[in-house]
Amino acid sequence: MIGDWDNLRVFVALAEEGSLTAAAKRLQVSHPTVARRIKALEDAVGAKLFDRLPDRFQPTETALELLHDAKEMERASQSIDRRAAGLSGSHLGTVRISVDETMAAFMTRHLQSLRENHQCIEFEISVTHISANLSKREADLLIRFHVPDLASIVGRKLATFAYAVYGTADFARQVDGSDETLRSLPWVGFDSEHIYMPGQTWQADFLGERRPAVRTNNGIVLANAIRGGNGIGVLPCFLGDADPALTRLTPILEDARVDHWLLVHADLRNVPRIRIVMDALARLFADCRKEIEGDLENSTVVPLARQARSSA
Repeated sequence: MIGDWDNLRVFVALAEEGSLTAAAKRLQVSHPTVARRIKALEDAVGAKLFDRLPDRFQPTETALELLHDAKEMERASQSIDRRAAGLSGSHLGTVRISVDETMAAFMTRHLQSLRENHQCIEFEISVTHISANLSKREADLLIRFHVPDLASIVGRKLATFAYAVYGTADFARQVDGSDETLRSLPWVGFDSEHIYMPGQTWQADFLGERRPAVRTNNGIVLANAIRGGNGIGVLPCFLGDADPALTRLTPILEDARVDHWLLVHADLRNVPRIRIVMDALARLFADCRKEIEGDLENSTVVPLARQARSSA
């Protein structure tokens, strides 16, 4: 008889990940723990569940028959876990928010305002490009620039972020308003695996056959590289305008505007502490609309035309 759900949970992870190391990392347990629990499950079933190939653990026919029901049990367990989160009705607890690195920079800049009157709630800000699985409670809330096509996920638009090209004052003095001059300067951008990041499609189209001289997979590294004078590049206006070392070199890029959404699992949206944080985030983004939209009247940026007059 299979009496230990943890053995089945490990079994599902190994079947999906294909290696002891990956399964252990996913479950946040040790490598030997995964091996021990798989052995215990094989003993309970009375059959071998995996063939150990050179590059992966391959589920056997017996394992494949068991896998469907095990996944159903996992989904049921996750549903119970989500529903249990709201049973107490308490405003206390932790809310985990998954964001990318540039959104993390925006949120931490305004964290004191965000947490005002909500000191009873602990905030965890998880930084990753990979969307956390809300069904598995890897996070309570996501802020992303796309909405997954899942019936279980509820989305709320927070704001439309503006982007422009930024560079140091040295590069600003070289800009004469022509695309040719701008294109001829050295550029900084994301690597090819992260071309989906906001502004990067515009940059790739603008540069044509040219590639950025400096490439990265991290938005903050990208901003630091531009600040260091390695080239010019596309940044969110809230990040570029606030940096005294940077100057906006172009108008706002209309084709690079990006909507950002607050995402939550339908089972969790009415949990008191999560609802409080959702409402607080909505107020924060509304209060910071001019900063987010790159409103130059409320920015320290010197417009390009004024720079040209000053250098004449």
